[in-house]
Amino acid sequence: MTNPETVRTIVGIIGNVISFFLFLSPLPTFFKIWREKSVQSFRPDPYIATVLNCAMWVLYGLPLVHPDSLLVVTINGTGFFIEMFYITIFFVYSDWPKRRKILVALLVEVVFMAVVILITLLGLHGTKSRSLFVGILCIVFNIMMYTSPLTIMKRVIKTKSVKFMPFYLSLTNFLNGIVWSIYALIKLDPFVLVPNSLGSLSGLVQLVLYATYYRTTKWDDDSTTQTEIELQSSSSAPQA
Repeated sequence: MTNPETVRTIVGIIGNVISFFLFLSPLPTFFKIWREKSVQSFRPDPYIATVLNCAMWVLYGLPLVHPDSLLVVTINGTGFFIEMFYITIFFVYSDWPKRRKILVALLVEVVFMAVVILITLLGLHGTKSRSLFVGILCIVFNIMMYTSPLTIMKRVIKTKSVKFMPFYLSLTNFLNGIVWSIYALIKLDPFVLVPNSLGSLSGLVQLVLYATYYRTTKWDDDSTTQTEIELQSSSSAPQA
């Protein structure tokens, strides 16, 4: 009979692969920025938020906080550096006012993470209390990041068009949430389970909307804006 820990590891590896490609989904945006040598109407906000999200999950997965969570650390550590690469591209091709905002935002995140780390490692004792504190923060940040797909879903219903909600991205978001939910259930981890259950539900709703409004979509309509596409891409950040 297969060892549950082995199954959990396999599921976690699959989750890492899916999440890795989700982190890479905004690459077309940054290729366009690099090609045009301008950030145009794109915004760095989602990527700055994802950097903090990844940093929080890396902290959560550390042995001193939540043991046996190496696969949570690997994918979010990878995601952290990918998102920092995106932000670097933004910084290079932005004017000074936008660069200043990026620097201020990153400084605030550094200070926030420093405070969280100090409270976690010095103020709390034992992995149970540390997991509870950091896990709750991770869930809060994940729920806040769900606002972007909710905005897009509202737009889909209003316009009866799914042109600005890519099918494969929605499907991958759904699968990502399912895989990480299974991972969290094998060795119960409510802090990974809650956000990924919500993520899989969000992905499912997007797929239902896609099926509902596919026939009413005017595919030759060029009304899709860069911001809408960017929001959909940035909402794909893995939840664990």
